[in-house]
Amino acid sequence: MVEYLQQYGIIRSKKVAEVMEAIDRGLFVPGGSPPYVDSPMQIGYNATISAPHMHATCLELLKEHLQPGMHALDVGSGTGYLTACFAMMVGPQGRAVGVEHIPELVTSSIENIKKSAVASLLNEGSLSVHVADGRLGWPDLAPYDAIHVGAAAPEIPQPLIEQLKPGGRMVIPVGTVFQDLKVVDKKLDGSVKIRSETSVRYVPLTSRAAQLHNY
Repeated sequence: MVEYLQQYGIIRSKKVAEVMEAIDRGLFVPGGSPPYVDSPMQIGYNATISAPHMHATCLELLKEHLQPGMHALDVGSGTGYLTACFAMMVGPQGRAVGVEHIPELVTSSIENIKKSAVASLLNEGSLSVHVADGRLGWPDLAPYDAIHVGAAAPEIPQPLIEQLKPGGRMVIPVGTVFQDLKVVDKKLDGSVKIRSETSVRYVPLTSRAAQLHNY
């Protein structure tokens, strides 16, 4: 999987390759699913785990903001895969926080992480996953050097902009029918610069009730 993503120029750095090799995606997808195929997968509760190329793209965009000792927030953490990748990159001196509003997914993601290469970081407390509305972020450990949002918002939630550290970066899909992956950079003076990276297709960032409607 990693070689494929390198071959197609999606993984460009040694750091992202090492992390995606170390965190086994096979531990984070539902049983019976082909874990290393480059496509998104249903994980229940009208939620998905993104395709490996999207995870690689986001890690490449955020890698300078996932240095050892930094704080990272993963909104809509789902199976916990990308949260685990963040934890490996920021290390025991940093903080990696996953936020997910489906309690069952939080429970299963913690079990997944316990089987992974970053289980010790979960035990030590530098990696944590919480049941919460991701649109509100996780203010307790703000500000964050890196924020990733794994579902598409109609517009960028203001609490997430506020929780982004000056000098930090957020990657978030924005849009309803048509979506763009937006890169949000907060400058040291607190001003915000936003650009579009690529067109994407994500499930909506919404309330728990709306997500579970018709499930």
